[in-house]
Amino acid sequence: MNKSQLIDALAQETGLSRANAEFIVNETFKAMTEALARGEGVEIRGFGSFSIREYEAYEGRNPKTGERIKVPPKKLPFFKVGKELRDRVKNKVSVTD
Repeated sequence: MNKSQLIDALAQETGLSRANAEFIVNETFKAMTEALARGEGVEIRGFGSFSIREYEAYEGRNPKTGERIKVPPKKLPFFKVGKELRDRVKNKVSVTD
């Protein structure tokens, strides 16, 4: 499912116009992105949680040339699946069950 399909599903399930559903999806993603940019976590019960993981600098190698390169420290988003979602996917149980 992509973002457009999510918007369509929300509109269909709620009876909202596609424009209102798109606004809701965009604002939700915007709020989540802003929270992560501030270093805060985002937790959606039953679905999972998003957090920022910090990685230290290290020395790597260019796979083509073998040359040693310094990889700077970085912060990346990380998703940890929630128990309910993990169980549904693992057992292939639909949301309506």
